[in-house]
Amino acid sequence: MLHGLPATTASLFRASGRHSPPRRVAARRFYPALFLSDLHLGCSGSRAEPLARLLERLDCRKLYLVGDIVDLWQLRRRFFWDDACDRVVGRLVEMAKSGCQVIFIPGNHDDAARRYEGVEIAGIEIKLYDVHTCRSGKRLLVTHGDQYDLVVKHSRAFCLLGDAAYGVLLRINSFYNRLRALCGRPYWSLSHYVKLKVKSACTFISRFEETLLHEAQRAGLDGVVCGHIHKAEERQGELAYYNCGDWVESCTLIAEGADGRVALVDGLKLLAELEAEEREPALAAALAS
Repeated sequence: MLHGLPATTASLFRASGRHSPPRRVAARRFYPALFLSDLHLGCSGSRAEPLARLLERLDCRKLYLVGDIVDLWQLRRRFFWDDACDRVVGRLVEMAKSGCQVIFIPGNHDDAARRYEGVEIAGIEIKLYDVHTCRSGKRLLVTHGDQYDLVVKHSRAFCLLGDAAYGVLLRINSFYNRLRALCGRPYWSLSHYVKLKVKSACTFISRFEETLLHEAQRAGLDGVVCGHIHKAEERQGELAYYNCGDWVESCTLIAEGADGRVALVDGLKLLAELEAEEREPALAAALAS
């Protein structure tokens, strides 16, 4: 274990997935660059299982882990680390060792890793921020974003209280959606609904986005890719704004295509598409026999 770095965070860099090796697939969907944030591994609300299945079917030249990958706040209160978390970590390390440039930009939930800026472990680079140049020539600031959140920056106690309240809301949300599933109804995010209905939350999100875009403009860049607020978004304009969302509720990511276009991707829909493609040859063989 690296000195001062919690074992669960160190495992992000050192784990080889020896307990739960990444599952092999016939072919993987390739992207020049992928951006993931707010996985919150170690939190019982993390959707690590579908994320593991998706990562096992993707490959890329560059992968950005845009903060809050391991949820140390939750782990300090209640330890939760399952097979799916191991699979996610194992696949990340496998990608780094296979030639993909993996860059980890810590967030406020895994900020213990920030002291290791510039260190490379198991092929994963730790940076506080980065500038990504797309194939189109556009240059994007990549940052978790909590540095521009005044609550996180100046009132950690209040932030921890808010995180605990969010955890309670997620548990209510999970119970509510199990009931919806029994009734044949689709998933509906109670926490997302509450957040958008609270005026102060909407004002905070708007200011957060404006602040990040101003920072990108000040640096002479064309836009920003961030996470932190769990609100997946893609907005084009004079400056582009991309928020990766999270893998607690939205299950989204940002992807750069072969043409250099950057877009918000629904991770669960992409996973369903890739798994359907895998089944097609087997189905065709079964029909032909």
